[in-house]
Amino acid sequence: MRAPTVLPSLASLACLALTCSALGCGGSQKSFDGSVYRSGQVAFRVESPPAGWRQIQLDDAALAYRDDAHDAVILVNGRCGGKDDDTPLPALTGHLIMGTTEREFLKEETIPFDGREARHTVLRAKLDGVPRVYDIYVAKKDGCVYDFVHVAPSRDRGEGREADADFARFVGGFRTIGSGAL
Repeated sequence: MRAPTVLPSLASLACLALTCSALGCGGSQKSFDGSVYRSGQVAFRVESPPAGWRQIQLDDAALAYRDDAHDAVILVNGRCGGKDDDTPLPALTGHLIMGTTEREFLKEETIPFDGREARHTVLRAKLDGVPRVYDIYVAKKDGCVYDFVHVAPSRDRGEGREADADFARFVGGFRTIGSGAL
């Protein structure tokens, strides 16, 4: 018999949504046509999500998806013109994991991203005592900060390789859109 699943969308999303709210994520006039997201100065294109990801609505996330097969939640956020212009990428990543405990960093690297650099971090951590694996990408471009967060149950990373690869492909398909351009 399988133990009841604690959904990462409950505690994890609450913490991340509060963090994003404090940092100025999201916006009042959002639009998303399935590939292009716009809200104020934030405009970007994403590829179609992998099969099995379903879009969910969160007030404090630009885009959010639930991957039921892997019991995971995916958040995408962007914010422009904030106080983050001079903040290093590792510190911005730190903002996203505030409230977690017992952190075990599995990967920290700087990678090419949409013509700039991104900080890619994978860690195991507990939120409200519940173990989770966080796969995080943070990038800055043209006065904006973009965050991608994949939160899943903590288990052997080998079990989640398909989900990890799907998330990496999704993040790799991200492109910012200059004002007025498509």
